Amino acid sequence: MVKIAKSITVNGRVQGVGFRWMTQMVAQQLHIVGKVENNMDGSVYIEAVGDPADMARFTAAIKASPTPSGKVTSYEEKLLDPIPAYDKFRVTG
Repeated sequence: MVKIAKSITVNGRVQGVGFRWMTQMVAQQLHIVGKVENNMDGSVYIEAVGDPADMARFTAAIKASPTPSGKVTSYEEKLLDPIPAYDKFRVTG
């Protein structure tokens, strides 16, 4: 199975609104593994690994904000190589 990995940084109303926990829920539904964490600058950082179709659905959900009280105002992603070896999706930091 082909997998891709991305690092994603989002800004906006993404801290204090359940964004990380809802991101984890979406990731688990789509069989995405990785991590999500708050950054000191108010942004949220995500590393996600999954098959391309699931990753497309995951990134669309992140761009739209997985929590109704959140709002993503900027989104930046980069491909990760090598692909990190995650076994599940975790909320960290």
